[in-house]
Amino acid sequence: MLIPARNLARTARLRHISTPLLQTSQETNAIRRPHRSQATVKEGPRINDKIRVPSVQLIDAEGDNRGETDTREALELAQSAGLDLVEISPNAQPPVCKIMDYGRFKYQQQKKAAEAKKKQKTVEVKEVKMRPNIDTHDYEVKMRNVRRFFNAGDKVKVTLRFRGREMAHQNLGMDVLMKVKAETEEFAKVESHPKMEGRQMTMVLGPIPAMVGKIDVKGEPEVEADDGPDDAED
Repeated sequence: MLIPARNLARTARLRHISTPLLQTSQETNAIRRPHRSQATVKEGPRINDKIRVPSVQLIDAEGDNRGETDTREALELAQSAGLDLVEISPNAQPPVCKIMDYGRFKYQQQKKAAEAKKKQKTVEVKEVKMRPNIDTHDYEVKMRNVRRFFNAGDKVKVTLRFRGREMAHQNLGMDVLMKVKAETEEFAKVESHPKMEGRQMTMVLGPIPAMVGKIDVKGEPEVEADDGPDDAED
């Protein structure tokens, strides 16, 4: 039986249209695949009925090692004492568990972590700005700040800014930085040697850890007022 030519053409057109629709439907289904969230991992050791091994190496509430003990028996001992069975070494064979007050243990651990965090100090870089022709009084004030920063455990960035014709006398700035280095070498070390950054000369020093908290913050006494006229005459 012969199929009319117009029917063949119509069938071809329908196939051409249905194929992209089918592909689009498949792509949509692939995109709308449900998202599976990751299972949350519980922090901290396993305790009581969460310990599902046949036996454990048991340490009782007094700290005595009872050796390998059936887990159910260890749990009964903990419950009879009004305490918890806590897994303290899960990788041992068998795991090591201890009878203790888990709530109190957790509180002590959090307290220790808080104290350790309080003792940690974030090292900062303090900037001390000077001039190449800084006078004696200003220099001493700046150096007291430098010693105070080192005593607190911070680093110090000494910055000298040159203005106008001072750029022709960069050796003056270098002399100031070398003086700072010499006066702090007992409790600090150079971490970044003097270098020019545009119109600024910088040097970074860090405190020697063993000297933190032991540095004489006051340093040398200030220049007496009687020395002022002599400097002026010079």
